Amino acid sequence: MFSYFNDKEPKDTVFTVAFYNLDNLFDIYDDPDTLDDDFTPQGKKHWNLRRYKNKIQKIGEVLIQVGTEHSTTAPVLAGLAEVENREVVLDLINSKNLSPYHYGFAHFDSPDERGIDVAFLYQKKYFEFLDAKKYPLMLFDEQGVRDYTRDMLLVKGRLNGELLYIIVNHWPSRRSGLNESQKKRITAAKRVHEIIDDIRKETVDAKIIIMGDFNDGPHSPSIQNHLVTDDFYNPMAHLKDTGNGTSTYNDEWFLFDQIIFSKNFFEKKPNEHLFKYADVFDSKFVRTWKGKRKNKPFRTYIGDWHQGGYSDHFPVFAYLEKQ
Repeated sequence: MFSYFNDKEPKDTVFTVAFYNLDNLFDIYDDPDTLDDDFTPQGKKHWNLRRYKNKIQKIGEVLIQVGTEHSTTAPVLAGLAEVENREVVLDLINSKNLSPYHYGFAHFDSPDERGIDVAFLYQKKYFEFLDAKKYPLMLFDEQGVRDYTRDMLLVKGRLNGELLYIIVNHWPSRRSGLNESQKKRITAAKRVHEIIDDIRKETVDAKIIIMGDFNDGPHSPSIQNHLVTDDFYNPMAHLKDTGNGTSTYNDEWFLFDQIIFSKNFFEKKPNEHLFKYADVFDSKFVRTWKGKRKNKPFRTYIGDWHQGGYSDHFPVFAYLEKQ
């Protein structure tokens, strides 16, 4: 199913869709309702205004370069994970790097214990925003106590006039162990399909993009057996086969960040968008350039040490070409 461009020069009919886990984009203020104390000036990470502004600038530097090999503009659609609130998203889209692109955004506060949410950016020039909804993920332990995690975000809009639906995810982590936490991510996959059912009640042949940090790879049961049904295609499964990754743990690479497409993105129709290919954005400048972490993501923090980098994840992106 993979197809590539013959043209070497960027084209104005090619549009980039991206997803980026921003690695704890917190403001510097304590929220008494969340566990954000580490990311305050008095916290153990000594998070302050200078460090915050540096991170905002660096995230913008990355986003404006994603996909520009084949597109003449920055990503027209971008899902984000690990943003603390509406204010940090506003600071990001109003930053020096991103403000020329006039991004709009969708965001809802979620009940995550640390106070991190997902968000969605769109270039108003190309995408007409129609609606956004949040979908809570209800998880409970054996005692019936709720595990509060990130909501899912559904965005509806028209890209260059074509109706699209985008579902942005940040699934539960593996912190409690792979086997224990895997059940939660399978539940998350089933929740995504409930959202898809809602979409198709409204638009039977809807074109749908599922993106996120799934905390599972393309070949994990939650993704391969429960999320990617016969009517969807996961281009990241091919990338994993070639050894690519977006983040590391104990020197092992993982491809948890993925963008998945309904198969009608492969139908060539006039004025509609055709999937071309997907990749990891791992340019040299977002990598650590020396030492034992060489070529791994250039992070904001390693433990409590402020390294001043971008994120502990590389972004992922996909190209769509308007026919």
